[in-house]
Amino acid sequence: MKVAHIGIAVKDLAVSIPLFEKLLSSPCYKTESVATEKVNTAFFRQGETKIELLESADPEGVIAKYLEKKGEGIHHIAFEVPDIEAEMARLSAEGFTLLHNSPKPGADNKWVCFLHPRDTGGVLVELCMERNDSPHA
Repeated sequence: MKVAHIGIAVKDLAVSIPLFEKLLSSPCYKTESVATEKVNTAFFRQGETKIELLESADPEGVIAKYLEKKGEGIHHIAFEVPDIEAEMARLSAEGFTLLHNSPKPGADNKWVCFLHPRDTGGVLVELCMERNDSPHA
């Protein structure tokens, strides 16, 4: 596994994109809305790792609730895997709780699955794999 991206919850992309462009000395190369997760995202590249800013698109969404509890900051770390279904099966067999029974479409043309933070030392972990037609394609 390699680190694919670090997700950072922000209140307002319009404020955070220019801030991170200055901080990283790198332009935002892509913004995207992910309806299934009720988020708007912005991506930056830093070497082989990406930084993903996450803004809630819904006041009842998971990012809105996260911001209400914890404020802005690191939300999750994502690991790129070659076979997401095999990795989900492996981690489930190791006792980790998957937040999804099967991979679902995520931002940046990825299949994604999250692991429950109670099993990962309080860190929300995302598994991701480049999307084709299906997660096992």
